[in-house]
Amino acid sequence: MDPKQVEVALEAIVTRLSTLKRKLKDTRAEETLYSQRTKVRLQHLQEFTIIPSLDSDDFARWSRVRLNRILIDYMLRDGFRETATLLAKSEHIEDLVDIELFVQSAKVEQALMRQSCAECLQWCKENNSSLKKIKSTLEFSLREQEFIELARERRWQEAIAYAQKHLIPWKDTHEKEINHVMGLLAFLPETKCHPYKRLYGKSRWNDLISQFRSNNFALQFFTPEPLLNVTLQAGLSALKTPMCYQEEHRNINCPVCDPDTLGALATDLPLSHHFNSSIVCRISGQIMNEDNLPMALPNGYVYSYNALAEMASLNNGKITCPRTGAIYDITQIKKVFIS
Repeated sequence: MDPKQVEVALEAIVTRLSTLKRKLKDTRAEETLYSQRTKVRLQHLQEFTIIPSLDSDDFARWSRVRLNRILIDYMLRDGFRETATLLAKSEHIEDLVDIELFVQSAKVEQALMRQSCAECLQWCKENNSSLKKIKSTLEFSLREQEFIELARERRWQEAIAYAQKHLIPWKDTHEKEINHVMGLLAFLPETKCHPYKRLYGKSRWNDLISQFRSNNFALQFFTPEPLLNVTLQAGLSALKTPMCYQEEHRNINCPVCDPDTLGALATDLPLSHHFNSSIVCRISGQIMNEDNLPMALPNGYVYSYNALAEMASLNNGKITCPRTGAIYDITQIKKVFIS
């Protein structure tokens, strides 16, 4: 070989080796980071196993960390990354949350909001093997959208070439969708024909963002719903009863009974199953039992003794029914026996 050719070849080899070394260094740093985080999270779980009781200070501290993790997860999903980062730093729990993963995904989502598929396609390329395992169709949806944008700009020849290169390889699994989208070559963006008008619609970009987010959560083993929603629903499912959605029986102290806040979150939850019913006072919100007996007014409404006694002490022995407005003397109430 010519000495100059040898020199060029050696320089190319050195360049490739330098690139490989840099990638290996980055990979090692990433592995070290995630190994450290795994260790910290295992220690956090181990702490729970040695807590002596749920009334101890150790459990209160552990629960505070768990609550902060849930809040950070919720804020990251809703785009409040700076607030989530500040909370993680102030509580020293950076290793217990995944801020970097959400920051990376936010860049892809922002690109899709700008109607650019390039960043998301690069993400698909980097995670190709994992996406195949979950049978993701995100890459095809992105290719389909890029074809639509070429058709929107009436660049017919480029659109046909793009379809041959990027859509035809998906023919075995998406032949129907390919035939459908190819019809755009015969329709302008101003078309009133519903199927093609929908393909030209800008709402498809929001669908791509949702699809990317769903695939990303699946790859990172994140729950589809925020942990805050899951935790709240776990508690609400233990409180929900048929009475919570009947206007005349709603209790001001029951979180499920408020249709505008937590009640909306509990709409699709199953009703709780109680082996032993608990009767709650509509006035005080306290459970009526042997220490707080249920007492009936002459009009038939039942409230707790403690609430009625407190009301009578403030009104010269008189009681006002909060439902009907009727006024009675404390001596008129009767004990209720539940069988």
